Amino acid sequence: MDLYVHPPRTSTGADARLVDSLAALSRALVGITARTLADLDVDVTLNQLRTIVVLASRGPLRTVDLAAALHVHPSTVTRTCDRLTRRGLVVRHQGATDRRVTWLALTESGKDLVGEVMRRRAAHIRDLLRRPDAGPHGTDLTGTDGRRTGADGGLAGTLGSAGALAEVAVSAGALAEFIDGLVVASGEPTERLWWQRWERCAEPPPGVVT
Repeated sequence: MDLYVHPPRTSTGADARLVDSLAALSRALVGITARTLADLDVDVTLNQLRTIVVLASRGPLRTVDLAAALHVHPSTVTRTCDRLTRRGLVVRHQGATDRRVTWLALTESGKDLVGEVMRRRAAHIRDLLRRPDAGPHGTDLTGTDGRRTGADGGLAGTLGSAGALAEVAVSAGALAEFIDGLVVASGEPTERLWWQRWERCAEPPPGVVT
């Protein structure tokens, strides 16, 4: 058996640098999320946070539906939600007409926690964009005029130079639309839609025993 873990193939073609940059960015965002949880000093793992995030945007959900959204086995969801229920972050609702059907939803504490994680993570990302050493291209995408200002540099400058984006002056709005398109293509809600759904995520579904 080959125990060596082979590295993935490097992207090729016109979008190679863009794909590689976005892959690196995804690793950075995981690190930011982990650091945010550490800052809050909460006993929640990244996998458990993912469950809470999905319930915030799609819940309440049946166990089987949550498992499908997370791409895991229903038994994994059951174990995860058992732990989150004991911590007061998730609550189970039974169907009024069929008690075999169980719905999973966030409690107010779960809603507050995931909201705080998202707010702090956004603040970390905002700080990262404004760091002059985050990218070598001197592109400021945090300004309000929507043009290259060459002021703060930052990670956005690196993204703006990747692939076809290197050929044009990319505004913050254009880059945001591009990233939103990738988010929607992956089956995730945009940040604005996620927050709209978060507002109602602790409400029990109709037809359940509360």
